[in-house]
This record gives sequence, structure tokens and C-alpha cells, in this order.
Amino acid sequence: MLDLLTSPEAWIALATLSALEIVLGVDNIIFLSVIASRLPEHQRPRARRLGLLLAMGLRILLLLTITWIMGMTRPLFTLFNDPVTTRDLILIVGGLFLLAKSTMEVHAQLEGPEVDESSVATASFAAVLVQIGLIDLVFSVDSVVTAIGLVKQVEIMIAAVVISIGVMMVAAEPVGAFVDKHPTIKMLALSFLLLIGMALMAEGLGLHIPKGYIYFAMAFSFGVEMLNLRVRRRRRRVEAPVQLKRHLSESPPTDTQ
Repeated sequence: MLDLLTSPEAWIALATLSALEIVLGVDNIIFLSVIASRLPEHQRPRARRLGLLLAMGLRILLLLTITWIMGMTRPLFTLFNDPVTTRDLILIVGGLFLLAKSTMEVHAQLEGPEVDESSVATASFAAVLVQIGLIDLVFSVDSVVTAIGLVKQVEIMIAAVVISIGVMMVAAEPVGAFVDKHPTIKMLALSFLLLIGMALMAEGLGLHIPKGYIYFAMAFSFGVEMLNLRVRRRRRRVEAPVQLKRHLSESPPTDTQ
């Protein structure tokens, strides 16, 4: 352990892996922000914190069972001449779950508040945690397999996981509040989850999509939406005095006698 603390290579590996885990954690933060919005407002911060702690626990547990994780990449059977592993099955099921959940959330958003209130009940805290746990398992498997491919020391992997989850805990609250405040951002986040679900399924089926492409598309779309929000905010500031002046001119004069 002391050798790791005094090794420059170990610190470089820790910094590299922590940065990678933080980038990969974008998926987790988006899903947490969307799924927690189904809860009453006072329960959302607690759900995000517990969800991230659950993600950290799962990843550390998987790292401590590294032999079993390596076995997840061994072929179970062959489908259309392609080997299928346990990791592939988890990614496919997780992708399907994300697609289904995101589609239902998009449907609820587009149907409007009157339908949403009558036909879609507010999610219970336990149900939200179960959904967070399921998708955490999928993201954790992908994250841990990536970590194993980059670093050999389990101690460095665990330290990187703890650091990345700590950063995500700090980011989860402002991200969640921002998503809750702007309906268009929430719809964009749901679109990201659909994209991530398709990428997970493709990965499970042996079609590797470089994550850089996915994150670039997400960053570009987010940048465009931020410009749209800025334009709408500026337009409201310009139109507000005009509307106020029109309202005052149309108001009937009051009788002062």
C-alpha cells in the first residue's frame, strides 16, 4: 500500500481513472435527475444521495469480486455466430429498461399535466430506489469492466470510484434542480437516456459505439439548448415592458370622483 502512495505511476493512474469514472458517471446523474423528479420535492435530494451511495457500494462490491467480473466476459453461448457473455446480457436488459423507462417519461411529459395527474401516480420512494438500483447495476458493470482494463491495482480502482461518486454527489443537486426548473432540459435529458439505452443494447449485441461520439452529441445538443434558453430569456426581458405598457393602455380608467 505504501508503494502505491509513493508511486507517481499510481497517482497518474488514479487521476486518469477518476476522470474517466466522472465522465462515465454523466449517465448516472442524468438518470437520477429524471427519475428523482417523480418524487415529492422534499424527497428528491435524499433519493439522489442514496442512489449515488448505492452506485458506489455496487461498484466497490464488484471490484472486490474481480474474479467473478472477469468471468462475466467469458462466452455463455453463441447467437448468430457471435459469443454472448453475462456482461452482454446485463447491458441488453439495462438498455431495454432505459428505453422503456425513458419512453414512458416522455409520454407523461407530452400528455400534459391534466393527464399526468390523473393517470400517473406519484412514484413511491422505495420504487424509485429500486429503479435506481437496477440501472446502477448496469452502469456499474460497464464502469468496472472499463476500470479493470485500465488499472491492475484494486486499491486504485476503489479510490477512483469513491472520488468520482463524491464529485457526482456535488454535481447531482444543481443538475437535478436545473432539470426540474426547465421542462425542455428534462426532455433533452430523456432523449439522452434513449440514446444511452440504444448504445447499451448495441454494446451488448457486439456493436461497439465509441463513447466519445455519444458524449459529443450530448454536449452539442446541450449547448444548442442553452443558447435557446438564453434567447428566450432575452426575448422575455424585451417583451415584458411592451406587454406591461399594452396592459396599462387597455385598462379602463378608474373613477376618482
